[in-house]
Formats: sequence, C-alpha cells, structure tokens
Amino acid sequence: MKKILLLSDTHSHIDDRILHYAGEADEVWHAGDIGNPKVTDALKAIKPLKAVFGNIDGTEIRKEFPLHQRFICEEVDVWITHIGGYPGKYSPAIREQIRQHPPKLFICGHSHILKVMNDKKLGLLHMNPGAAGKQGFHKKRTMLRFKIEKKNIFDLEVIELE
Repeated sequence: MKKILLLSDTHSHIDDRILHYAGEADEVWHAGDIGNPKVTDALKAIKPLKAVFGNIDGTEIRKEFPLHQRFICEEVDVWITHIGGYPGKYSPAIREQIRQHPPKLFICGHSHILKVMNDKKLGLLHMNPGAAGKQGFHKKRTMLRFKIEKKNIFDLEVIELE
C-alpha cells in the first residue's frame, strides 16, 4: 500500500503545512507549475517525488522533470501531466493518446480548481488537486491525499491549507 500526497500549482510557494503532509505520505506527486526548484528540493528531502513541469516552469525545472509522467503505482497505471483537461474536455495535445491508451488514474493541474471525477467512457479516475500555492484566483489552497493498494484507489481526502 502507498500513501500519496498530490499537489499542484505551488508557484514557488512551499511552507511547513505542505511539508508536514508530505512527511505523512509515502510518495509526493506534483502536477506542475512548480515555480522554483526550492519547492521540489524541499519535497525530495522528505519523501520520494514524482513531478512534471507546468507552463510557468523555467529551464531548470524542465531539465529535471518531464512534461508527462506515466508509471505504475502498485497495480494502477498513472498518468500525470500539467495541462490535461477533464473527462469529455481533454486537452487537444493529449486527447487522442488518452482515448487510445487510457490510464486508470489521470492527474493534471493548471486550472487551480480541485476536481475529482470518474470518466466512465474511458474507465479512469481523474484528479486535479487544485492549487497549493498562493498565486492565482483560487480562494482556498488545496491538495489531495489518498491510498493505492493493488488496483484500488481509496481513502481520498481533500486537504485545505490556511
């Protein structure tokens, strides 16, 4: 079983609350718009990190992290990208690939809007953790945490940051 902390859109912000929750996870996943390598350096110092770069990320972050991460966690096929869209409205850049080879768990950021929904047509679970940073139009800073065991994704929690 793996306990996952999922965040996105930190926009160079990292604080003790984020690091506290990272410490409780087995792995941390970041869905892009990191902003500054100090964010990922702080997270990597605590737990294993999987991350992708977002549209605001510069050369240093783009050298370290890819645009897409596709991997198996336990027995779950996971795809993380920054700009992915939502079920029925996937980004044109990934639309055909996701239809041809859907993962079980599709994660993106970018919108700063926390959303978790099933795509019944493709048989996948979509997650967007909202934004953990302080830049943007969002009113609440949010992250998600959940567990994966074998093929099961469960104990999903929304974390609201002050």
